[in-house]
Amino acid sequence: MDDGPDHKNKALTGGLACPLPITRHEQVLLAHGAGGRMSAELIGSLILPRFTNPALNRLHDQAILTLPSGRLAFSTDTYVVDPLIFPGGDIGELAINGTVNDVAMSGARPLFLSLGLVLEEGLPFATLERILDSMGRAAREAGVQVVTGDTKVVPRGKCDKLFINTSGVGVVPEGLELDASRIRPGDAVIVSGTVGDHGLAVLTCRERLSFTSQIRSDTAALYHLVAVMLAASSRIRVLRDPTRGGVATSLNEFAASARLGIVVEEESLPVAPAVRGACEALGLDPLTVANEGKLLAVVAREDAEPLLAAIKGHPLGREARIIGQVVEEHPGLVALRTGLGVKRLLEMPVAEQLPRIC
Repeated sequence: MDDGPDHKNKALTGGLACPLPITRHEQVLLAHGAGGRMSAELIGSLILPRFTNPALNRLHDQAILTLPSGRLAFSTDTYVVDPLIFPGGDIGELAINGTVNDVAMSGARPLFLSLGLVLEEGLPFATLERILDSMGRAAREAGVQVVTGDTKVVPRGKCDKLFINTSGVGVVPEGLELDASRIRPGDAVIVSGTVGDHGLAVLTCRERLSFTSQIRSDTAALYHLVAVMLAASSRIRVLRDPTRGGVATSLNEFAASARLGIVVEEESLPVAPAVRGACEALGLDPLTVANEGKLLAVVAREDAEPLLAAIKGHPLGREARIIGQVVEEHPGLVALRTGLGVKRLLEMPVAEQLPRIC
């Protein structure tokens, strides 16, 4: 009688059986980054279902893409936010929106993203799944596809829970050129909404600070708003999303590139009362605090009011304001005119006031 292969294997191993590895875990393990079965299960069960598309589903080390004709806009960014989840968003949503916005500020239509995850051993899978869910939603809302990526797992203490790298590709419309060198004297400066929301939301959550009203991040994908703006005016000079360093940094970059001055009217600045109060309590200037769902536009003066009306007609632009103008005086510098009519220099922050916010 043939004992069969199972009987022979048990005899060779002294009667010991080799069970299948346990693959259900509550936390990320180093084995999830080892390139074997657990890595495949992590990708197949957590990542692919949230971003499924033909290019990604091939699981090659690259994505083969069909692109419309035209110039490409390309951007990459890395997100190291602390805490991972904060009022109004999380690191995953921020990564998708931030890269979409960087591409969109060129006027390009964002199309494809890559996604790199660095996971720390011990990261709860519940946290990872929540963040991946929000990334999937953000990508769908922005109309982009995640088409390639990579996942690494590092030992405890070698990474703060989760770092994310995203790169984005978009197509720039024919004939469109947005650049600060195109700014001219008399141009108007527009901001699409209240400033300082994101940085204060992360800071107050991290430090467990309590204010009368909860401050929420403004993280949002801005491409659809940009498309409305481009349809409303052909004389937009430049767009910028004022993230780290806030509005002050972006305006100083504009002034330096154009070799012109900018005057900002303090009384025109939209700042939410809760953000203003928190900044006063913490000694911060809302103009130097990061935003993740707002943009700055410099536009020819004659197009300013029609463009402002178009922005206000979009859900992400209801609090938009004209906040200043470009001048020939003090080239390369930005001045803030207070309610008393006094001007002071609005400089870039010397160092990062609020680390780990994007």
